[in-house]
Amino acid sequence: MDQALLLVRNELPAPGLNVAARSGSCHQCLYQFLAFVPPSNESLRKPGTASVMVDTQHPLTLLLNSSVGDRDLCKIQYHFGEFGNYSLVVKTISTSNQTVSCDLIINEGPINSYLPILFAFLVYVGILALLIAGRLLMKIDPVRNWVYKKLNPRATDRMINSELGSPNTTDSINCDPAPQSWSSGSRQRLRSLDTFRGFVFIMGTSIALALGSVLRWGSSKWKVLRKIIWRSFVLILLGIIVVNPNYCLGPLSWDNLRIPGVLQRLGFTYLVVAALELLFTRADSGTWEGQFPALQDILPYWPQWIFILVLETIWLCLTFLLPVPDCPRGYLGPGGIGDFGKYPNCTGGAAGYIDRLLLGEKHMYQHPSSGVIYQSTMPYDPEGILGTINSIVMAFLGLQAGKITLFYKDQPKQIMSRFIIWGIVMGVISAILTKCSKEEGFIPINKNLWSISYVTTMSCFAFILLLLIYYLVDVKKWWSGAPFLYPGMNSILVYIGHQVFANYFPFKWKMQDSQSHAEHLTQNLTATTLWVIISYILYRKRIFWKI
Repeated sequence: MDQALLLVRNELPAPGLNVAARSGSCHQCLYQFLAFVPPSNESLRKPGTASVMVDTQHPLTLLLNSSVGDRDLCKIQYHFGEFGNYSLVVKTISTSNQTVSCDLIINEGPINSYLPILFAFLVYVGILALLIAGRLLMKIDPVRNWVYKKLNPRATDRMINSELGSPNTTDSINCDPAPQSWSSGSRQRLRSLDTFRGFVFIMGTSIALALGSVLRWGSSKWKVLRKIIWRSFVLILLGIIVVNPNYCLGPLSWDNLRIPGVLQRLGFTYLVVAALELLFTRADSGTWEGQFPALQDILPYWPQWIFILVLETIWLCLTFLLPVPDCPRGYLGPGGIGDFGKYPNCTGGAAGYIDRLLLGEKHMYQHPSSGVIYQSTMPYDPEGILGTINSIVMAFLGLQAGKITLFYKDQPKQIMSRFIIWGIVMGVISAILTKCSKEEGFIPINKNLWSISYVTTMSCFAFILLLLIYYLVDVKKWWSGAPFLYPGMNSILVYIGHQVFANYFPFKWKMQDSQSHAEHLTQNLTATTLWVIISYILYRKRIFWKI
């Protein structure tokens, strides 16, 4: 899977060829040796040949040079197709000036790896169309009555008997699986938040709404703080349990226990942001009577902003000024073969160094994504200590979105206009930090590092996406938020359930062809669909797992 066969035919005389390759996604990387191709046998007029497997996920640059003298003969940039069969013919065009040609020939065409995605997309669109058609049909009285009669004849009789007048409260509750108290609560709850839930950003938004509500009900700040600490502890504990599965490998060794993880980062981020908000939040979130009323969601909380700016200053100083042994100051690269192999053991720069120093290499993630492309060998944890600072910043920006919804409650135009402004501000900051480039900016976007440019870029998208969902779900009510609403209402349960049961049937099974994208996609979509169905059933039964 994700490979093609390349046959190199060398029609040149001695001494032979060296074939090397570099991935287009590998920034400033060394060429990696693929094969030696022997010279042609002039007496038998038989070219030298060598077969190699090449990557098809990214464009490749092939470099052919002489095995003696290291003279570059040709360089070819090409994006090979999966399961394709190719030949690269190297021959002399002119003997006088030793001009060499390298011709790439397609012996057998590749498959289209994207067809399974297109097919799956069409299937889900078809299912969506059927559901929409079903809802439209249910609005037709004869169709709705016929369906109710088939599903529940007794309830249908009650409905028919009450046609001349409104059904009483008891009949309404019996006919509708959702109690009236839940319906009234659903109208007050912002469904767009649950639809969007899953990101660090929306956790900050929920903190603003939840703390204000709890304090308005009369809870003391000390009691709320105890709940914040307890919830953070439980999240961190669950995270450590989930990222260290040992169901079939015997007892877990404390020597290799991974400490960082997704839930651990969420738990600590929640602790800091919720405690910070608790210090300055007010039970009454009415209009601020100071100067600049347009900034009433910012100015009263200036100590919070100072705290966040201090945190970010700490991140910048540690990232760019902390001396890291055998590495340049401010290094943000992946190590390995990146940066032309100059810093192979500098994966993650200061972030990786701090984790290895404080946690120990054995208590970190051992297989970082940088090892695939950049062939780095150092352990690096994408949920490490230094990156947690910027996850706090991202949650704080989500907290700002929550304050906007509180201060401008029942003013959707004000809420949406401020979401747009914040999205633009975050986007402009990202453009400055990255110079609108992938690799050449002051601080490139890097998810593994959780760089500040990654935070501002994701926050830009988050503000805009939350704006769209809020408009569609809560303002116009054109969309209920389904199916994303259902996992959002049980996000922790779905996440932990997926982590625990990911390798169990029916979420995973033995494939007939493990090299098939279609089977992998089918398996992943089946697991995702099952968790959506599970979350929907829990939603209908009013079962919500809260910590």
